[in-house]
Amino acid sequence: MGSFLDARSRGGRWLLRMEDLDAARVIPGCADEMLRTLEGFALHWDGAVEYQSARTEHYARAQQALAALGLTFQCSCSRRERTPEGGYPGTCRDGPQRRGPTATRFRVEDRVVSFQDRAQGVCRFPLRERGDVIIRRRDGAFAYQLAVVVDDALQGVTDVVRGADLLDSTPWQLALQGALQLPTPRYAHLPLITEPGGAKLAKSRRSVCLDPAQPGRQLQEALVLLGQEPPVTLKLESPQTVLEWACAHWDLDRFHGVRQVRAAPGGRS
Repeated sequence: MGSFLDARSRGGRWLLRMEDLDAARVIPGCADEMLRTLEGFALHWDGAVEYQSARTEHYARAQQALAALGLTFQCSCSRRERTPEGGYPGTCRDGPQRRGPTATRFRVEDRVVSFQDRAQGVCRFPLRERGDVIIRRRDGAFAYQLAVVVDDALQGVTDVVRGADLLDSTPWQLALQGALQLPTPRYAHLPLITEPGGAKLAKSRRSVCLDPAQPGRQLQEALVLLGQEPPVTLKLESPQTVLEWACAHWDLDRFHGVRQVRAAPGGRS
């Protein structure tokens, strides 16, 4: 698909960002379809939609600043060259091991990153176990970890609410914020709704798509999965009414420390 939506908050205003840096995978019209789906579920945003593809000069300046601090290096490793735990072993820290195109990695320190997540509680990550993260791919495209940090600072983001599948990315982002002397938002990583067997929802597994014809029902079912205990009668209400109920009754403690919830077999996801 190549385009992904990212909604973030700045002092109560909701900002919408289109993550479209992977130009080779961007499908024409897909971004507009996602925006129409949000509107169909009464999910609205403040201001204009920002597109990462229009901000590459900012990412380039951030990369140059990290390089000037000696915090980057060129890497010729493939994605398969990882430690058994899935981290990067630091193979190219002293220089690329092979000829050809290279990616740029951010050199992490040997320390533990700790932060308070509003949904997951205290989180601690040893940075060296995570490894040196790619900030520019070998094809020249800037990577998510650098782009999202720069974007948050440019947009003055104060709160990040996203799926728990991205929790493991947060220590890299905090380290990049520190190196670039950028502010750190508050984070809340909500449980990820998965297939009944625990696999991530994906078109390749024929996960059921959202149905714009039943927005109230699907929002109510999502609230049930997140443990918010909405009344069953909300299924028959407009999406705006369901969201108003959710805002009035929202309770983060109902899934404190929970990273994923499984959809019921045969249910709509």
